[in-house]
Amino acid sequence: MAGYKETPRQKMIAMMYLVLTALLALNVSVEVLEAFVVVNESMEATNENFANKIEGVYYKFDQQYLLNKPRVGPFYEKAKEVKVLSENLINYIRQVKYEAISKSEGIGLEEASLSQLRNLKSKDKYDVTTNYFIGNSQDGSAGEAKVLKNRIQDYKEKVLNLVEPADRDRIRIGLDIDGPFHDKSGKALNWEMQFFYHTILAANVTFLNKLINEVQNAEYDIVNYLYASVDAESFKFDDIEAKVIPSSNYVFLGDRYEAEILVAAYDSKSNPEVLIVDGADRITEQSLRQARPVAGKDGVVKITIPATSEGMKRYAGVIRVPTPTGEIKSYPFSHQYLVARPSLTVSATKMNVFYTGVDNPVSISVAGMSTSQIQPTISAGSIRSVGNEWIVRVPDVQRAVITVIADGKNMGTTEFRVKRVPNPIPTIANIEGGNLEKNRLLLASAIIPTMPADFEFDLNFQITSFTFIGVRSGGDIFNRDARGNRFTDEMRTYIENMRRGEKIWLENIYATGPDGTRRLATINLTIQ
Repeated sequence: MAGYKETPRQKMIAMMYLVLTALLALNVSVEVLEAFVVVNESMEATNENFANKIEGVYYKFDQQYLLNKPRVGPFYEKAKEVKVLSENLINYIRQVKYEAISKSEGIGLEEASLSQLRNLKSKDKYDVTTNYFIGNSQDGSAGEAKVLKNRIQDYKEKVLNLVEPADRDRIRIGLDIDGPFHDKSGKALNWEMQFFYHTILAANVTFLNKLINEVQNAEYDIVNYLYASVDAESFKFDDIEAKVIPSSNYVFLGDRYEAEILVAAYDSKSNPEVLIVDGADRITEQSLRQARPVAGKDGVVKITIPATSEGMKRYAGVIRVPTPTGEIKSYPFSHQYLVARPSLTVSATKMNVFYTGVDNPVSISVAGMSTSQIQPTISAGSIRSVGNEWIVRVPDVQRAVITVIADGKNMGTTEFRVKRVPNPIPTIANIEGGNLEKNRLLLASAIIPTMPADFEFDLNFQITSFTFIGVRSGGDIFNRDARGNRFTDEMRTYIENMRRGEKIWLENIYATGPDGTRRLATINLTIQ
């Protein structure tokens, strides 16, 4: 079992933390405070790098599991359990850290999670954090430190249960919560009082980041132990199966097809030989003469084939592995993939133009790509995803261009004209003007705006004001203004007294819609 060893950098950080904690008992000088900030920043950087290192072990585990699920499965499931347990504890420790900062600084949790230790005003204070971690107790049993201690104890017990009893002494868990711990006078202290009683915020944050590092150490050691428990020698050559794992089976013209070919087991002193034949359905003795060797490392070969023409493409190959007796065994493989031209479709769902001030639904599709892989941008305005389509809003410009990136590739652009929403048509009694019976006009008594028949958007305009002008046979002019869209009582009385052939003009009609106020056309009526 290849256990994890601390680097000189990590040993230095741990030593500095112990020295700084001791200095706290004497005096919190500016220099000591700055030293805590430096150590904490180093700890955070180390934790981030360590997390990436742990992910590398999980990646190797994933590969072995794909090759032989029955053999690797039991250890793989335990590794996944370690991952969940470690992530849960680390997330909890981070939450405790953010809450300590939030309470000390008087800020929200989100702001606390983004704050840097060196910028905190209360990093040299301990009253708020002591109350948070210790609470109203003499031993810390009423504060968050006790909860943290219990969570650590539970974690240690659960991850050690995943290790064989005979091997538990070989695993370095760390996370010492049992001590012994003592104050400067030699009095025994428990873990809670040792690390959280009258300890300034800077020390709390640094210590919590140190706990995260110890959890990562434990996770790394146990996952490495589980990975090493998979006996590579149990993979007999007779059981080897070539695995082809393509990045995608759908390739665009001008792009490249990529795949990984995995070998389950191999002799570390003699790497397997991999031969590829482009365009072959299967490997034959004759096609092997045209084969090209592909170099690999640690049993993994990555092939690259330029996509120079469209259509279904095939390739075949063979993996040659030396046995312990010196015999060469061959394991053939074959695969196929499709090469197609990039196909981008961008269309406005309603019309072939964008209108200002309204939501324009747009359908965007790229052949072979899911919606989650599509990232459109627009030259003017905004575009957002809503369900299975996109919504575009544009300002008052002449044209807008949508550019689509799919799976990191530029799929092209589509240009749209931009227009203002057309004016609604004012109507009364369902007509735009002309001859109208007096009774129908009185029954309607209101101007109704309607959008043009060829406009597919469902928009609502409201009439805000209009002018009523009537001319009697004798030449008298009746001119009145109205608010809203309905006739006033005075206008209705005028209509009741009108005679056949007399005219009415409804003009200066103003309506308010999604993009502001419009002046609409005049309605000319002749009483019948």
